Amino acid sequence: MKTLRLLHRWTGGCVGLLLALLGLSGALLVHEDAFLRATVPHAADAQRQDTKTLAAAVAKIFAAEDRPRSIVLATDRLGLHKLSYRGEQGAYADQDGNIIQQWTSNWTRPEVWLFDFHHHLFNGDTGEIIGGVVGLVGLGFVATGLILWWPTRRMFSFRLWPKAARRAAIVHHHRDLGVWIAPLLVLSLTTGAAMNMKWFSQALRAPFSPPAVMEAASAPPKIAGGELTRDLDWSKVINAAKTRFPDAEVRTITLPAKKGGLVQIRLRRQAEWLPNGRSVAWFDPADGRLVASRDALALPLGSRIANADYPLHAAKVGGLPYRLVMTVSGLALTLLGSLAVVTFWGNPGGTPRRARRAAKA
Repeated sequence: MKTLRLLHRWTGGCVGLLLALLGLSGALLVHEDAFLRATVPHAADAQRQDTKTLAAAVAKIFAAEDRPRSIVLATDRLGLHKLSYRGEQGAYADQDGNIIQQWTSNWTRPEVWLFDFHHHLFNGDTGEIIGGVVGLVGLGFVATGLILWWPTRRMFSFRLWPKAARRAAIVHHHRDLGVWIAPLLVLSLTTGAAMNMKWFSQALRAPFSPPAVMEAASAPPKIAGGELTRDLDWSKVINAAKTRFPDAEVRTITLPAKKGGLVQIRLRRQAEWLPNGRSVAWFDPADGRLVASRDALALPLGSRIANADYPLHAAKVGGLPYRLVMTVSGLALTLLGSLAVVTFWGNPGGTPRRARRAAKA
């Protein structure tokens, strides 16, 4: 038990602050749409999903000389289209296709750099892997914390804040807070690590579907498209996507990234939790002809379970009550991590200062 306690303390002292920052940034990102509705013009506009409106806006946006690579369409909670260009350039457009705000650096928009930190630690794919590892370390904290708490379970008390600013009170609060928030932390940390590390996600879903089967089901079609025409009939394309999935909402439109690529439209069927869906329709960019499609509800069970990671992690399901629950989870992780760092570096050996002074005397 002593070795486990030392491992828990020293590891927490080293990575606790990073976990605290990830928890705080996650709690803030849960309310990103509300922040945008309050600060960006047209963000509170009602969503429009009729083919005529979508086609006109998409045609206008892609007709620009500096056209984006993809468009994430407005939702029922955010009345703006989000445009992605190369590098860090991005923009918000209203549902008529007019650019409302544009940026060339992630640092220009608070919600963009906050997401970049939370998901990539400002370091691209490498930061994503580090974040996944930190998530696994966090799961280790939960497991070892529960083991260490068990002998002191009769002293449990429900407190949102330490009873006093003394080390003993803070440690007691840390243990008890970790216990009652543990289920939410397991959910947040597991889904976060699974999104960042493919092998971990596959390992979790292997009992439901073999990784090779999930890989094959998610692979894009091996079909070569023609050259992208500047006057593509977007009404025809969007209408074909809606016809293929009549119950679905059109969510993203992506242009080919290289020669021979296809136009991709992602849709969210009513039974899907993922906000942008995983149902896909692919079109030949030369003539707008539907050449392939994939129904997210027909994917292997393991893949469908994996598709729930993001909506559960980012509170994209369950409405305001669940957003508040995940906010509590993020703030609790912030408190656990920050206070652990403070108490550890204030006394890394773990022996109360009064006892050390007495021993020296």
